[in-house]
Amino acid sequence: MDEYAVPARARVHDAPLGTVPRRLMASWRRSEDYGVPLEEIQPVFNGTFDDESLFFQCGREVLADLHRTLASEPVSLMLTDADGLLLNRLSGDHSLLRALDAVHLAPGFSYSEREAGTNGLGLALADRSPTVVKAEQHYALSLCTYTCAAAPVIDPVTGRLEGAVNLTTWSKSSSELLLALAQSAARATASLMLARAQGHRPRPAPRGEVFRVEAPRLEPGAGTDVELSAAWVEALGLAVDGLAAGRVVAALGESGSGRSTLLAQAERRVRPRDRILAASAPAPQDVEAWLSLWTPELTKPHTGIVMRDVDALPVWAAEQLRDLIQAAHGVPVSMTAERFEDIPAPLALLVESVVPVPALRDRPSDILPLARHIARRLRGRDVAFTAAADRALGDHSWRGNVEELVQVVRHAVNHADVIDVRHLSPTVLAGSSRRLSRIEAFERDEIIRVLTHSATSMKDAADELGMSRATVYRKIAQYDIHIPKG
Repeated sequence: MDEYAVPARARVHDAPLGTVPRRLMASWRRSEDYGVPLEEIQPVFNGTFDDESLFFQCGREVLADLHRTLASEPVSLMLTDADGLLLNRLSGDHSLLRALDAVHLAPGFSYSEREAGTNGLGLALADRSPTVVKAEQHYALSLCTYTCAAAPVIDPVTGRLEGAVNLTTWSKSSSELLLALAQSAARATASLMLARAQGHRPRPAPRGEVFRVEAPRLEPGAGTDVELSAAWVEALGLAVDGLAAGRVVAALGESGSGRSTLLAQAERRVRPRDRILAASAPAPQDVEAWLSLWTPELTKPHTGIVMRDVDALPVWAAEQLRDLIQAAHGVPVSMTAERFEDIPAPLALLVESVVPVPALRDRPSDILPLARHIARRLRGRDVAFTAAADRALGDHSWRGNVEELVQVVRHAVNHADVIDVRHLSPTVLAGSSRRLSRIEAFERDEIIRVLTHSATSMKDAADELGMSRATVYRKIAQYDIHIPKG
């Protein structure tokens, strides 16, 4: 007998351990806790969504291209937002469409795990991981005639979960290619979003590092001893108050803004002799190994835990973390995320104090002190900056926040003892509103290299570049190049 041939009502509690994948068992149990009906889906209709969003425009285009090759196949292609709301649906099989309408798997209806129980797109969104749910693996019996494969779409710039691509077919049909097609469509959507994202760089994929915070380190969480702005001091004070009172603190703000550093500084002030562990959310396929690597540290005395980017954790991992934290009885725990609403519910319920961390562009007086502090850490001594370099750093928008500043200063101190504009990354001196091709980026960097040479006039720059002066001026405007003078 197929191990999934037993209805969910019996399987949730009676399935033998080891016969059901952990993710599926956890999803069944969550579905039961949510009160999802076993017999059939109760429709939750929203009907409104942002059809002008970059995600929707790119996803719809990718699915339309895929549909043209699958028009004769019994499969429905769907796009959902991060909350499981179906945004569009394509299929050439009218009998399948009528059947999907009967279970409300149609645009305007929500199919999140909370609303519809275990299903492919709901579980893919909950765990932020590609997922196939076959036949009786569904929680609701009315879905057991379908097989669903879904893959989440992550915004390559912000790292935020935007939604999912879902492919649904009859349970009797072959599903071997469904997941591969869903993943391919999700990757194509993310790539198209990046190509149209006006030059923003993709956010690096999480690696799941775990490290003990030490004074010489530059990673977020290392802490700083430099005096910073009133906005930073206010946020730090809130974190100190929360941790001193024994509360679970969440530092919220943009990636790279110093959220982990702020929590580490607060831990140091409250418990100066304790060690601090900072654990970054891992890639989905590494979650189990990640949990086994660092969670034993929760039981050790004199340890503070900073959990970074918890908004990237799948729900099942958040559930395990919640249980471990509650069993640890009093271990200081704090976490970071961009927005409170993106924190998985099991961890969000633990949060007792929220600390907003302002972006670096919102505290411009911190830019130069931080730049000098970073340079001193890297070189082991004070490093001088010219007035022109200071103006260039102060004028930059710092979309990558403190992490971008660290990269820029690291590049500069590796090339000079006194930092001038010619030692800064070209991205600091230019502000093009669109993504540049490789050739354009090379041209921009060459123009900046020549113009930042201290003995170069515009005529000399034009001669070295092999351009007329008029062309140089036009290129400067095209790439929005601004080079402060000393």
